[in-house]
Amino acid sequence: MALHIALIEPNIPPNTGNIARLCVATDTPLHLIEPLGFSLEDREVRRAGLEYWDQVDLWLHPNWFRFRDAISRDRCLYFSANAERDYREAPYAPNSVLVFGNETEGLPAKILEKHPDRCFRIPMPGEVRSLNLANAVSVVLYEGLRQLGVGDGRPPAGAAESGEAADADGAAARPSRGRSRTGRRRGGRGGRRAKQDG
Repeated sequence: MALHIALIEPNIPPNTGNIARLCVATDTPLHLIEPLGFSLEDREVRRAGLEYWDQVDLWLHPNWFRFRDAISRDRCLYFSANAERDYREAPYAPNSVLVFGNETEGLPAKILEKHPDRCFRIPMPGEVRSLNLANAVSVVLYEGLRQLGVGDGRPPAGAAESGEAADADGAAARPSRGRSRTGRRRGGRGGRRAKQDG
């Protein structure tokens, strides 16, 4: 796996459903940081993800602090319309976690203040304040994959080894496929590949 996506307290079901579908298409794990503004059983979430929702490599974190306990800070890159640096300048690396705020509040100001060197924006020269969350995630994720050489073929030599090292060194080792850390299954059709933070 090359990259991860994390959403902080998302609140519009179709956006999360579309992002989940994107994650399946790119084999990208999805981290949802609670509280969510909807239920994962919501019909709108499932409809947006279509038949792919049960294939999402999903990690649920009860709150921001539990997410930060599970994911080392040096893996996180933050994206906001209020950041200064261009998203193409982000130091994408295997196993980076691309973190986005929610649809109404965006990325929390405290993150922008605390990690300005790790915050990036998508340029918008037109007359809009921000992009739709699902669109923003798509733009950033595909740029990261492009820079890492992931796409139509295999990643460059050494990328897989770097990702494995990051997994081994990171604060959060991935639980076994299809089971949460507590051993309960989650998600659609028996919870295939779903994850839940302890």
